[in-house]
Amino acid sequence: MALLPILTYPDPRLHTVAMPVAVVDDRIRRLIDDMAETMYAAPGIGLAATQVNVHERVIVIDITEDRSQLLAFVNPEIVAAEGFEVTEEGCLSVPGIYDKVERAATVKVRALGRNGDSFTLDADGLLAVCIQHEMDHLKGKVFVEYLSQLKQNRIKTKLKKRERATA
Repeated sequence: MALLPILTYPDPRLHTVAMPVAVVDDRIRRLIDDMAETMYAAPGIGLAATQVNVHERVIVIDITEDRSQLLAFVNPEIVAAEGFEVTEEGCLSVPGIYDKVERAATVKVRALGRNGDSFTLDADGLLAVCIQHEMDHLKGKVFVEYLSQLKQNRIKTKLKKRERATA
C-alpha cells in the first residue's frame, strides 16, 4: 500500500468529473487500499479518488472511531434521498476549513464493492452526509461550493496564504 498525495482546493483537478470504473480488478482493489491508507493517515473519514488525482468513480469511508468498518464504493449512485439536515463539514482537500452544508437526511446508495459485487446501503446521520460529500467529489464539486461566493473567496485566500507560509 502507498500514501497518495491529496489535492487541495482550489486545485482545478478537483473539478474533474470522474469516469465509471469498467471492471473491478486488482488495480481498483489496490487503489481502494491506497486510498484507505491515505484517508486514515490524513486523518479523515472519507476520501474520493478525485481527491488523489484519479478520476474514476471510487470512494472509501470509515466513520468508526477504531477504523474497523472500511466501506468501499465503486460507481456509487444515490437511488433515493429523503429529508434534509444541516451539518458542519470539513474536507481533506480543504484543510482546516469547516462550515455548515444542507444535505439529504437519509440516502439509499447502490454501488459495487471491492470484489465487484453489487450492493445497496441505507444510510443516515454522519454516514449519509459522508456518502453525499464524497460523491460530490466524483462530480467535480467541493463542499465549499455550497457556500456563498464571499466565503469561497475568503477560503481560497486563506489557503493560498497558508501555502505561501509553508513553502
